Amino acid sequence: MSFLSSSPRARKALEAIPTSPGSTLQDLQSYKMEILVKQLTESIKDKDNVINDMQAEIKSLRDSLSQMRTQEGIRSPRNRKVVALSYQVEADGVLSRARVARQASVATAQALSAFPVESTDELASKMIDVFRKPLDKIDYLHSSRFAHDLIQLCERVKPIFEAEDRCLFLESPSYVFGDIHGNLEDLNFFADHLWRLGTQLTAGRFLFLGDYVDRGMNGLECVAYLFALKIISPTKLFMLRGNHETRDVNGWEDHYGDRSFLRQCRARFGRELGEQVWESVNQVFDRLPLAGVIDNDIFCVHGGLPRPSKMHEVASRVEDLLAVPRVAGISPVYEYESRVLQQLSSDCIWSDPALSDMEHGRELNELGFGESLRGGGAVCFGNRAVDNFLAVNEFSYIVRAHEAHAEGVGLSKGARVFTVFSTSKDHGQGNGAVAGCILVDHDAIRVINRSAKYKNKFVHRRQSATAAGVAPAHVEKAIRLGLVLNVPHEPLDRVLPPPKIVTTTNTATNVSTYSNGAPGERVTDATATLAALGLHRDRSHSFSTDDCGSGEEEEDDDDDEMQREAPFDRM
Repeated sequence: MSFLSSSPRARKALEAIPTSPGSTLQDLQSYKMEILVKQLTESIKDKDNVINDMQAEIKSLRDSLSQMRTQEGIRSPRNRKVVALSYQVEADGVLSRARVARQASVATAQALSAFPVESTDELASKMIDVFRKPLDKIDYLHSSRFAHDLIQLCERVKPIFEAEDRCLFLESPSYVFGDIHGNLEDLNFFADHLWRLGTQLTAGRFLFLGDYVDRGMNGLECVAYLFALKIISPTKLFMLRGNHETRDVNGWEDHYGDRSFLRQCRARFGRELGEQVWESVNQVFDRLPLAGVIDNDIFCVHGGLPRPSKMHEVASRVEDLLAVPRVAGISPVYEYESRVLQQLSSDCIWSDPALSDMEHGRELNELGFGESLRGGGAVCFGNRAVDNFLAVNEFSYIVRAHEAHAEGVGLSKGARVFTVFSTSKDHGQGNGAVAGCILVDHDAIRVINRSAKYKNKFVHRRQSATAAGVAPAHVEKAIRLGLVLNVPHEPLDRVLPPPKIVTTTNTATNVSTYSNGAPGERVTDATATLAALGLHRDRSHSFSTDDCGSGEEEEDDDDDEMQREAPFDRM
């Protein structure tokens, strides 16, 4: 009993037990021990409850800490897979693959055998090879085999896009591209310089903002290549939907003529098979996401801001886009698409920044939206709409495409809206037009342009087609593909003004222009970059002006100049 009586609580319990006459000492001790066991059991239960409460509190604190780290961009440890392959660049630039550590010890070899070996999709790899050397594949590109391969490729890529949210959430570094419009030459330029070894072996992500077909002659090759990259690198390459990814637009032969995607499909493969290809590609387009957000800070979309879909709201929220069906026709709609969600989707692919003179008149409503010059129910958005959208969603910038820009990338609305255009042809911008893209690189936004003087090895003039290895029998087919130009030679130097060299330091946007296949001087125009505006980004993600006036007048001039230079792509 000594060990029991040593506990203060036990002593109290023993002293409180009454004794009855006639009971023996053994009975008394047994009775006291039973009472004591009950007391100790209750005490243990109390302690268990306290421990359980403490464990619940610890779990809650850990969850809160994990959420804070996620919001601050601090990544939690993840289970990374080791791809048990090494890639070797051969003399001709072709990549070969082999298993890593083939001479490893038995233990290491056993561990490596558990790692996955990435399988290669043969059809996707075939399309990528065609993209690299289209002049060698002219017969294939005009064959029914290409049509059936493209239909099969569409079937493979559809579930990948359908599984994605209608608004993507990405991290930097991310490259952002604007309209492609069937321009295989400029797309090849970006592939040559930004993911030369392939998307799998290139750090960062690649986000395309839509308009892959129409206008240019190589819409089929462009979508085949991008779909193939999506199959090979589904978590690195992303494609948003533009207004040309709808049947009402890419099937409008009366407006686009030979440059209509539908007519190109028919001309290439015949009416029946061509229409099958056209429909298969559009079924993929129905599944493309509408928007993306980079680093929870930069909103990316093809056209622009959608109007609020709910009463008493000053701006739409990104969460609203998640309610859009994963398969949506938009124009024309499927029967299950609601009017509200169809308007939300249409605004994302059609809207434009408002002209500066509209900002000061009565053409914009109290939320900053008005009727677009495009007509057809499209809207434009002004400074107030930009203010509200950025504030409600806690974003800093908007990156969009949809409007032709001779300088590749333009700025508007107080340098908060970037317009990216990634094709230099087919939009009446002249021989000096460039193709541009944006690199969102953690705390910096950089502009990369293809100089108009860049000498490509992709598209040839008829006079030099034979020297480039195009067989005489293939020249006419190559002309129809846009790979050989049937125009007289005219040196670019005669039509291009001398470049303006701008030194950019401590700016949010660096502009790199490629000339003759290598990074050249930093070339830009004063109206197109933050550097020339004297703008820099501070920690609050806002812009300030240094010795350039009020900033607002500069922004108004930029808006007008951008839209005067770029005739509206009304459809």
